[in-house]
Amino acid sequence: MTIEHLLEILEQAGYGLSLFAVAVIIGSFLISAWRYLRHYRELDLAENFRRFKINLGSGLLLGLEILVLADVIETMTVTPSYSSLAMLASIVVIRTAVSWTLTLEVEGRWPWQSADEEPENA
Repeated sequence: MTIEHLLEILEQAGYGLSLFAVAVIIGSFLISAWRYLRHYRELDLAENFRRFKINLGSGLLLGLEILVLADVIETMTVTPSYSSLAMLASIVVIRTAVSWTLTLEVEGRWPWQSADEEPENA
């Protein structure tokens, strides 16, 4: 197996992971919407919406983590350069910030706070 063949396999794996991440995000939206509609008349509107946000946020967080993994793999397969490394760092920083705000929205605390600790700025 040559290096070129291995890089091609890794490139395809990164592409496949990107598609999988998009499928996870779309699937989590569809499942969350279906659960929301299924419980529309059974639950209080605020409680039902809270569950919808938690379900959707969890799926979105998972999808974002998979996308970061795909970006790391895709960056490894291109010719390494400072611009590709800077692009990867930018993507990771942006997605990390989005993940933190989603965690705050879904769980009501920052990711570095324990579940018992009260959020200060939430």
